[in-house]
Amino acid sequence: MEGYIHSLETFGTVDGPGVRFVVFFQGCPMRCRYCHNPDTWHMEDGTLMGSEEILNLFERNRSYYKTGGITATGGEPMLQMDFLTELFAKAKEKGIHTCLDTSGIFFPVEGGEHFPGVTMEKIEALIEVTDLLLLDIKHIEDEEHKKLTRHSNQPSLSFAKYLDRIKKPIWIRHVVVPGITFDSDELRELGRFIATLTNVEKLEVLPYHAMGKVKYDNLGIEYSLADTKQLTKDEAELARKYIEEGRCQGGQSS
Repeated sequence: MEGYIHSLETFGTVDGPGVRFVVFFQGCPMRCRYCHNPDTWHMEDGTLMGSEEILNLFERNRSYYKTGGITATGGEPMLQMDFLTELFAKAKEKGIHTCLDTSGIFFPVEGGEHFPGVTMEKIEALIEVTDLLLLDIKHIEDEEHKKLTRHSNQPSLSFAKYLDRIKKPIWIRHVVVPGITFDSDELRELGRFIATLTNVEKLEVLPYHAMGKVKYDNLGIEYSLADTKQLTKDEAELARKYIEEGRCQGGQSS
């Protein structure tokens, strides 16, 4: 089986534990206003690669990945679910740790968006061969999530609850953007939601940066956050403090 791939990173240190071989999948249905990889949006713009070809490239430097493994990111890897599942299944056969970076947008919810070909059976098959998920929660409030990404957050939150039920470990990722998600109420509410989950191994607070703007300029796409300032280190620490306050509040109320 072949999939559309944007690029490969052979020495990744920020997409899961240890040193990792990072596969950037092409294609994404979301249009996050702060997306720093707009060149991954359209699947047909990628390069076709086979799962064996990717794993052979991993094997060339396998000694570097003793404490890591392979991470699928994007784009949105679950857009190519069959190929992703095959890649991870073959990786598991080789004893490779698998990590999936996803927004969870493809998780089916009653009354939600329908993505052709996505079934719970396919999701279960994928999760069976996935060791760890990096779950990107874009905004905890549904209407604000729609403004930010053009989609509801219900699939993401339902996916988090599903992964909690089956005890699959996750890291929560949250991009903090001035004027959008850098809000004490929003951050505390996110913390209260995280407190309901028992499978969260790590929280990653990701400060907004504008390094992707040049890609929008090169692609001729308007960048709607052009006037938004980057989050400072102190502001990122304050954002984490608000989330942890919410986690404590959620823990007390449960």
